[in-house]
Amino acid sequence: MAATTAYRPDPSPIPGDVWLMHATANTLFVVAGLALVALALNVMMRLPAFALKAIRVEGEVTRNSVSTIRANAAPQLAGNFFTTDLQSNKRAFESVPWVRQAVVRRVWPNRLAVHLEEHRPAAVWSGREGAADKLVNSFGEVFEANLGDVEDDSLPALSGPEGSSAHMLSMLSQLGRLFEPLDAQVVALSLSGRGSWRAELDTGAQIEFGRGSDDEVLARTERFVATVTQVSSRYQRPLEYADLRHNDGYAVRLKGITTVIPKANDQKN
Repeated sequence: MAATTAYRPDPSPIPGDVWLMHATANTLFVVAGLALVALALNVMMRLPAFALKAIRVEGEVTRNSVSTIRANAAPQLAGNFFTTDLQSNKRAFESVPWVRQAVVRRVWPNRLAVHLEEHRPAAVWSGREGAADKLVNSFGEVFEANLGDVEDDSLPALSGPEGSSAHMLSMLSQLGRLFEPLDAQVVALSLSGRGSWRAELDTGAQIEFGRGSDDEVLARTERFVATVTQVSSRYQRPLEYADLRHNDGYAVRLKGITTVIPKANDQKN
């Protein structure tokens, strides 16, 4: 005997305006719910429990006390745990003297933790004429600080165009190694706007390197260091001045004596 199945006609489709009204109502309910959640979160975020109440300072604090760092940076901090701008806070801590870099993070529920890196002075920087001296750190960056806070009073002096400090610090290091055989140190290095190098040694001697690429300047210096002792020992006079800008050698001035040293191949002729 065959099975029979009851027939049920499909329900009538919902009219378009009714469907639209239901969809609109559902959307409004969702929007209202999200608005209530946002309002609740906003109210919660502004509760006194989340106001910033403590700042933990970590890292290098040899140049400033923790209390000094807080006193300088805290007035620039705004907002609470949720709303404070970490980038603005970073800039506030980096505006404190001697602070090179600051990393700021939130610590639940109402604190900030700050890790500091301080500048390590490598040279004194003299920029535009008449401008106050600044310092150059070990990364070649110029920064402002009280020069009286520097314990090392033998820092070399750099003077050059704006933006050249890192390049000059690198050249200072390379030239310093080249002058070691003469038992001399570079105490001042300058770079003119036209790219001409000049140095002063701790012996008081002035050295004109002239212009050229770093390799060219270093090659001229290496040649000079390798031969100048022959001249100074011959005349038994200390070096006062050397001009390495000559294509066929270099000129030196000793105590009351001036001479020109030709190239090695010229000496053989």
